[in-house]
Amino acid sequence: MKKTFVMSALALAVSFGAISCKKKVSDADLQTQATTVITANPTATVEIKEGVAHLGGTFATQAEKDAAIKSLKEIKGVKDVHDMATIEVAPTAPPVETTSAVDPAVQQKVQDAVKDFPSVKVEVVNGELTLTGNVSSAQARKIKESVDALKVGKYNNNLVVK
Repeated sequence: MKKTFVMSALALAVSFGAISCKKKVSDADLQTQATTVITANPTATVEIKEGVAHLGGTFATQAEKDAAIKSLKEIKGVKDVHDMATIEVAPTAPPVETTSAVDPAVQQKVQDAVKDFPSVKVEVVNGELTLTGNVSSAQARKIKESVDALKVGKYNNNLVVK
């Protein structure tokens, strides 16, 4: 009976020893497996610390990110996944460049008409012909008459009369 009791105790000790000696998966092994899982997305990163996967980087869609998280959770030995990744923001369309609504020939005619007034500039602002500069009241009248005679249509007269 004493022999049986000793044998039972020995068997129990060996079984506990076998359970406690179960090999734990190292972070390095988990890192290798996790890196393999996310290689499909070159902008994603993963780091394993104490069995926890830390997912970072960017993903094109939420679905891709969710798939990566699911795959990481399926790795045996990964306790949890901390999601620190972001979703890529869709690029905005570049601003539309507008071309001048003013015919360059018309702009040149107006420049020729005001060439005697060096302080006056002829520009196209927001698609409209615009006159800017500092002039006397007599010069302003003469410029207006000259430009009106060209029949260029609507223009912005932003001349400052001094």
